[in-house]
Amino acid sequence: MLDVLLPLHGIGGRGDLPVPLWLAVYSAGAAVAVSFFALAAFWSRPRFEGTAGRPFDVLTRVADHPVTRAVLKLIGVAALALLLGAAWFGDPEPSRNPAPTWLFVWIWVGIIPLSLIFGPIWRLANPLRTLAGLVRRTSYSRLPGGIAYWPAVAGLAGFLWLELVHPDASQPRVVALAVTVYALANVAAGIVYGPAWFAVGDSFEVYAEVLGRLAPIGRGTDGRLELRNPLVGLATMPQQPGVVGLLCLLLGSTAFDGVSRWSAWTSLTAELSRPQHLLVATLGLVVAVALVAALFLLAARTTGAARIRPGAVGTAGLPGAFAHSLVPIAIGYAAAHYFSFAVFQGQAGWLLATDPFGRGWDLLGTGGRGIDYAVVGTGVIAGVQIGAIVLGHVLGVVSAHDRAADLFRRRELRRAQYPLLAAMVAFTAGGIALVTAS
Repeated sequence: MLDVLLPLHGIGGRGDLPVPLWLAVYSAGAAVAVSFFALAAFWSRPRFEGTAGRPFDVLTRVADHPVTRAVLKLIGVAALALLLGAAWFGDPEPSRNPAPTWLFVWIWVGIIPLSLIFGPIWRLANPLRTLAGLVRRTSYSRLPGGIAYWPAVAGLAGFLWLELVHPDASQPRVVALAVTVYALANVAAGIVYGPAWFAVGDSFEVYAEVLGRLAPIGRGTDGRLELRNPLVGLATMPQQPGVVGLLCLLLGSTAFDGVSRWSAWTSLTAELSRPQHLLVATLGLVVAVALVAALFLLAARTTGAARIRPGAVGTAGLPGAFAHSLVPIAIGYAAAHYFSFAVFQGQAGWLLATDPFGRGWDLLGTGGRGIDYAVVGTGVIAGVQIGAIVLGHVLGVVSAHDRAADLFRRRELRRAQYPLLAAMVAFTAGGIALVTAS
């Protein structure tokens, strides 16, 4: 990944596993398969479709209060200003500038727990939405037809390319330029198209909204916040082709990052020139995403060999109908992949914040302190990685089965899901191998 962050991203080799790699892979795949057959035996009716949660009126009043909204907006704008200030005007040396860590750890990785706990909070604090709203207009242009979530997918692809491919991604000025261009583009689009743009075009907001579907807090059909079964919230995710692209991009990029840290990959690319490295790594990222997308699309469309209840599938087809089942899988991969990275490198964001502009300050009293690498052991890291992947896939199987129970007749329910089951077992085994093998 990033040159400065590389040693902290992920764990070491398979020696860190508390069990042999082959046993972990087979056991995880078996857990997913067993959970599927248990569901097929005892779960024949949909339980998550159209189920309402319990209204939380107090939380709704607090969240919708003008003071709360104003505070969240101020926090978002202040955070963006501080990030850009440190990136543009701070120390140019990545190891002494907090901006790369703030972007790639605190924001990118931090979106995951933030959205899973608080639901749709990112939208309220989104500084780009706030800045665009400062330009008052009486009317906005209509979004192009069929735009779906593709602008957000394109923006996310650019961010992941920067993170995983660009050799200078950890340079503060590169971070500054990337964040500035992204912010200006989205604020300009928000001024032209209005608030509707951010729901489909801002990659970070769309990503947070997708993750927030699995939160225990969400908005009901009446606009009030409610406490709910997270899988019920997940079942309400829009069935759009762009969502399929977004999730396949996330899974594929994580797979590529795992491959790019293998000793075989590093030995093959060690002697490449800078242009050659960019080309090879870009092709590797594209191929990884394409393989994940092809496997999921093939499995979803093969599932369609069974008879579907009339009118049960939307315009996005079966891939869109089952896309929500990829959300817990993507979260499991992200948790496994970024856990040690966040635990260790995340400390640097706090330590370096004591002197964000490289002026010799010690605002937080952390000057001279170092990262505590003993806070968690390799066995704990490996256990979290395997557990996150297995739990994510089990929840994915549950979500897919519940949707299948709504789509297919009971006598065809089990047979119809075999292609998706095969894909999820492959994702499980491959995910564990990618984050643990060297």
